Amino acid sequence: MQSKTVSLAPGFILVPTLKPPHKTLIFHQILIFILTFLAYASFHASRKPPSIVKSILGPTIQSNSSSTDAGWAPFNGPEGTRRLGELDLAFLSSYAIGMYFAGHVGDRIDLRLFLVFGMLGSGLFTIIFGFGYWFDVHLLAYFMGVQVVCGVFQSIGWPCVVAVVGNWFGKDKRGLIMGVWNSHTSVGNIIGSIVASGVLEFGWGWSFLVPGVLVIVVGVLVFCFLVVSPDELGFEMMESGKEIEMNVEGESVGNLEKIESEEAGLLENEESDSLAAIGFLEAWRLPGVAPFAFCLFFSKLVAYTFLYWLPFYMRHTAVAGVHLSHKTAGILSTLFDIGGVFGGVMAGFISDIIEARAVTSVTFLLLSIPALILYRVYGSVSMVSNIALMFLSGLLVNGPYSLITTAVAADLGTQDLIKGNSRALATVTAIIDGTGSVGAALGPLLAGYISTRGWNSVFLMLIVAIFFASLFLIRVAKSEIERVNEGKGLWSGVTTRCCGFSRQ
Repeated sequence: MQSKTVSLAPGFILVPTLKPPHKTLIFHQILIFILTFLAYASFHASRKPPSIVKSILGPTIQSNSSSTDAGWAPFNGPEGTRRLGELDLAFLSSYAIGMYFAGHVGDRIDLRLFLVFGMLGSGLFTIIFGFGYWFDVHLLAYFMGVQVVCGVFQSIGWPCVVAVVGNWFGKDKRGLIMGVWNSHTSVGNIIGSIVASGVLEFGWGWSFLVPGVLVIVVGVLVFCFLVVSPDELGFEMMESGKEIEMNVEGESVGNLEKIESEEAGLLENEESDSLAAIGFLEAWRLPGVAPFAFCLFFSKLVAYTFLYWLPFYMRHTAVAGVHLSHKTAGILSTLFDIGGVFGGVMAGFISDIIEARAVTSVTFLLLSIPALILYRVYGSVSMVSNIALMFLSGLLVNGPYSLITTAVAADLGTQDLIKGNSRALATVTAIIDGTGSVGAALGPLLAGYISTRGWNSVFLMLIVAIFFASLFLIRVAKSEIERVNEGKGLWSGVTTRCCGFSRQ
């Protein structure tokens, strides 16, 4: 197989002092952390506008509210809520399908250029959606088509950023590091909500234009300064017992992390075959991939239902007898994502301490069921209860979602069975998040249809989804508990019993 070609980011040519030995490995790890964080935060910021403008595009509130919203055809009619759900499906289904192909392609070409390509395309088509406001477009096919293409471009982002981070950071404290890093999802949602809500008064088209420009600007930064892997800058892995030394052009800069001795096999020429990109079906058969992928299917169904419908729900559900304005509902919905930031970090930290990703995920999932019930029943009693329960729900719902899409995917993509093959990471990540994205596509669509029967039905759907999500991880969690009791590492040979995969 022909190896993929990689070009050094032009920023390092323009600013030579950014190269080693002027800058250390730690400096570059921090730089990668920040760049990938900003990249995916900008992706999510550009996904948020559809949820913010739903209450403007859709049917008006049937209440004593003084709102004079006329909606926006074709979303303001009797079937408007369903049309909005179908709009979400158009984006998320193409995103889910594109995810599988994006991971496959990402393992074979320059991840930096591929990521930039996705960011520029996402920004452009987010802006094009907003053009519908200025050009007075009322064709459903126009908005659906734009969302389909935008979803394909957005699918490029996740496999790329996870693969890059996986290249730069080892397994030690991976849950905590990636828990902090994965807050980019919630941070992006928060930024997108605030920006889109802030410019909403000038016309809903601006809610798409500004986030779209943001993605493009960050994409330029990524193009200039992102380095896909340490070896592009001359950092060479040298074996020293069970220690790893990072060397720059032959000069040692110290021992940085401990890994198992068999992982050093990547350095040997006879193991060069392990660097070949892993096949799609082969990745599916890796231990642990299928259970976590299907768990994420239901977890993202819940998370994305909130992502796309929470502002609409808050706008159409009176809090203490008062309906919130479009802007207030959009801004307050960020509390769910703020809770998600804490939930992601907490889940990663706990999973590192107990060395059990599945146990942590199941615990968060089961606790989120009573949290959602409380939010539905008591969230409308007062603003205080609404804020507190929304925050708690976001913490518990997004905790396992964050953990599975980052630390778990990285663990499974670099497990011993494939000898730490980093080129398998994008494929494994794409499979897990791609399967999750299918659920993410169904959740908002179902919410659009079911909400016409009442929001109690929507919350029942979410609770059932959470139950199934936890069900898929029961066997994995049981195996993790057994391994912890035996005092063995969890991921050195991820449970053969849960997936029927025998170690060689």
